[in-house]
Amino acid sequence: MKRILLIHYNFYPEPTGIGKYNGEMIQWFVDQGYDCTVITSYPYYPFWKVQEPYHSRRFWYSTEEVNSEHSNGKLRIIRCPQYVPSNPSGLKRVLLDLSFFVSAALPLIGFLTKKKFDLVITVAPPFPVGLLAVFYKKIRKAKLLYHTQDMQIEAARDLNMIKSKWLIRVLLKIEKYIYDQSEIVSSISAEMVRKISEKAKKDVYLLPNWADTRVFYPLKNRLDLRRDFGYQTSDVIVLYSGSIGEKQGLESIIHAANHLREVKILKFIVCGSGPYRAQLQRLAEKLSLDNLQFLPIQPFEKFNQFLNLADLHLIIQKSSASDLVMPSKLTTILSVGGLSLITANKDSGLYSLVKDHDLGILVDAENQAALNEGILKAVNEDFVYLRNNARKYAENYLSIDSVMASLEELISVADG
Repeated sequence: MKRILLIHYNFYPEPTGIGKYNGEMIQWFVDQGYDCTVITSYPYYPFWKVQEPYHSRRFWYSTEEVNSEHSNGKLRIIRCPQYVPSNPSGLKRVLLDLSFFVSAALPLIGFLTKKKFDLVITVAPPFPVGLLAVFYKKIRKAKLLYHTQDMQIEAARDLNMIKSKWLIRVLLKIEKYIYDQSEIVSSISAEMVRKISEKAKKDVYLLPNWADTRVFYPLKNRLDLRRDFGYQTSDVIVLYSGSIGEKQGLESIIHAANHLREVKILKFIVCGSGPYRAQLQRLAEKLSLDNLQFLPIQPFEKFNQFLNLADLHLIIQKSSASDLVMPSKLTTILSVGGLSLITANKDSGLYSLVKDHDLGILVDAENQAALNEGILKAVNEDFVYLRNNARKYAENYLSIDSVMASLEELISVADG
């Protein structure tokens, strides 16, 4: 297999989330000599606004031919118009998905009469885009790889974003059809693999989110970094960095900062963008917190230093999402040897992963008192061994080359 088509609205140069991983995956294939085409949208995540220099052309199609002197592969990016809500409620997210589904269908139809793609890749969410891949597969006899980052339907159900039981059943039937048509079904955590295998009634492969361990690594001058970012060397930095959305329950960070405001050395940072950032800021202002700072997403070239700045990284999720979502931010934190405090209940796959490999401090999800105590525990005890374990785990299991080599092998087997 040498010609690959990816269909997904998140792609490079989005700095976080699925777009980041889609971009790195396709670039890896290009570096190996593959001919890759991507049907995507204009970069908007996690800002929920189309970014420059794409903003002025976001209402129509554009094509980018990307040539690299360092590889023999090819990359063509077709960007499609898409509705992007500034405040993505449940209905607006449906419109987001639907608008891309419709606009992506046009270039896909155009490919039906051109040279065949050997493999079509789609990533969920949004799961309905898998139907576009099935459409192409049926007509051109291509292979289909369907990869799951988030179990979108279950998450929407458990978070009460979709309350209709009838609609949930219909969506699950559509998803099952996509599974049936896919030669390769994969996901990012062992527990998600198990759950999807039960639904799909077929083998599901583990393809964890990776970390570039050559770009993200522990630094020795961590105290000097505090001055570089405007903090005192005596400060203890508690960092949340990532998307600011509803499924995490991030208001607990604000309440922790309020509860621990008398511990003067503790400085909280919330870094990122998303639809719930303004709401969190209003809550922090209402509580008059002087120990918490909101920062924008940091430039890529400074991100390794920024992550190394933190004494403690917060991975916050609601209990209903802890088995359905493997937080992608965790892989990079492990790569820099960061100390993580992770909210996950004992029956979740995330809890088992962290516990089995001694990767961080675990507290019950949606338990404010446990979160507060966990932060104090991280400050007052020595967890150097957890930092060392985190880095070793990233090196052994999460390097992009090892994960992508496994994927390439699966593709070769599917090709027969």
